[in-house]
Amino acid sequence: MKNIPSIQQSPAQPQKLAALRQAHQDWNNTPDVLTRLTRRLSTTLSLEQQLAILAEELVAIVPFTALNYRHRIGKQDFVYATGMGGPHRCEYRLSLEGVNYGTLVLQRRQRFSEQELEGVEMILSAAICPIRNACQYVAIEQASLTDSLTGIPNKRALDDALQRSSVLSERHGDPYSLVLCDLDHFKTVNDTHGHVVGDHLLQIAAAEIEKSIRTSDSVYRFGGEEFAILLPHTSEQDAKDVAERVREAIAAIRVDGGEKELKVTTSCGVATFLPGESSQAWLARADEALYRAKHQGRNCTRVFATIS
Repeated sequence: MKNIPSIQQSPAQPQKLAALRQAHQDWNNTPDVLTRLTRRLSTTLSLEQQLAILAEELVAIVPFTALNYRHRIGKQDFVYATGMGGPHRCEYRLSLEGVNYGTLVLQRRQRFSEQELEGVEMILSAAICPIRNACQYVAIEQASLTDSLTGIPNKRALDDALQRSSVLSERHGDPYSLVLCDLDHFKTVNDTHGHVVGDHLLQIAAAEIEKSIRTSDSVYRFGGEEFAILLPHTSEQDAKDVAERVREAIAAIRVDGGEKELKVTTSCGVATFLPGESSQAWLARADEALYRAKHQGRNCTRVFATIS
């Protein structure tokens, strides 16, 4: 076993402890805007909260009427906006060590002076490291909710989305529908053509499903060869129409399988959220509808309204 040297203890040093205590008090009570800004930004990894803190501290030094921030993180656009615009603007591309962390724009009615622009740049230089950390945190969160093969959200993301949609449907009375799609005989594809071809087919299927739905809809990889489509503000009949459109798009896929062209079909199950039910019950009804589609010939869509 490797011997790890012990940490040598040193006698207490009252002067240094007193200096530390004073530094801590100064850190918490300093009127210095940069120290206060960095202290406040360090309390959260929420990019939205950090931008709100930045706007609050910045407007006290350099008045503005609107602040807009935009950044592409992973596959999603993050946008933060506050206030009303104006004819004069200054724009900053936030970067650190050659990496871009978004664009920030300030607007107001009067032109910004050189001294004000210099002040903005000093404040942004103090904020860039916390903003970088928040952007990286968002990216990590996205990765944990994204299927690595297809690039679409995973089952964990679906569970969160179903929970939110259940609450919204209950609150506003709008219909929300769920479609589950399962590629038929997919195990045969893997057994015959290999997992590389199977993975390629899953990627194409995910892309085709995304093309077949609205921008307000969302698709998830629910299982191995199973996908889920969440349709806000969509009735049962409209959801069935979407499922049929997806089914036709999947059936049109053609993949070079060597000696034989590879094609696949899908079975779909549809369920519309019922007032008072849990998100898991909603999912179970869609799964039951999919089960019926699989056992009634495959390559079809079935709708299931209630659990009997």
